Amino acid sequence: LFYSITHNYIVAISLIAFVVMLVTAPLVLKSTKGMLEMQKLQPELRKLQQQHRGDRQKLNEEMMKLYQEHRVNPLASCFPLLLQMPVFIIMFRVLHGISDKGPDGIINPRYLSSSSELFKALDGGTKMMAWGLDLAVRPTEMFAESFGKGIVYGLLVAVLGVLYWVQQRMVASRAAVSPTMSAGQQKMMQYLPVAFAAFMGFYLTGLVVYYFAQAVFRIGLNYYITHRFYKGEHSLGRQAQAASERAKELHKDSGDKGGKPAGGMFAQARKELAAQKQQAAQGGKPGAGQSKRVTPPKNKPTNT
Repeated sequence: LFYSITHNYIVAISLIAFVVMLVTAPLVLKSTKGMLEMQKLQPELRKLQQQHRGDRQKLNEEMMKLYQEHRVNPLASCFPLLLQMPVFIIMFRVLHGISDKGPDGIINPRYLSSSSELFKALDGGTKMMAWGLDLAVRPTEMFAESFGKGIVYGLLVAVLGVLYWVQQRMVASRAAVSPTMSAGQQKMMQYLPVAFAAFMGFYLTGLVVYYFAQAVFRIGLNYYITHRFYKGEHSLGRQAQAASERAKELHKDSGDKGGKPAGGMFAQARKELAAQKQQAAQGGKPGAGQSKRVTPPKNKPTNT
């Protein structure tokens, strides 16, 4: 449909990306609001973790009560991410299908009506050209054929990485960091989307174009989210950031010596397991913090 209107593969793919973003935008906004509501509860969650540190079942029960009291769904923010996976699979299959080449290198498009303009434009051809790019090949294939031909495709992937970096910076500037997340984990979460862009060099250029257009639209959506949820001192985003800072302070207060964080759920589980092993090894003997009465040997002076 979009190709019959534009007669351009890149514009048609970009319009599909826009429609997908338009459909998922309300879910993204709803999940963002739910995530901010979760961040507002971080101080209360930290207090519950300190109160029920040795009772995991009681902790889970109290956390569920807290979520129900504030009408917060902790899984709501995951739904838009899960929704992107089937869309990615569909676009992957469709772009491979409509640009499928036989042993002779001739395109035999699938999933299309033989009377459609897109089928007629692709059938019997060898390339899917738009704005000087062949969308039916991978950037790595073009580099293998010729460095001069592949440089344009490499620049497309590089610019996609820059767009992902800009998008992640926008998210990182407003998102509150988990109090149990280390600095290395924070850096990894920031640059993981940029690393994903490098892997796009192994996919069809048409799929790279799809994600390129989607990244542009998502930057605009992030700008709208920042304006809607973080404008003003009493906005939901500002309240969530303040609550996250209070949760960090509570985490530091309950951490190890020197003000270092306790290390999160896994570190706490390791400490509990080590304490149980130590108690079992002692067999009910006094612990390290308890004093023992030692009878001095006979005919020897007693130390003061």
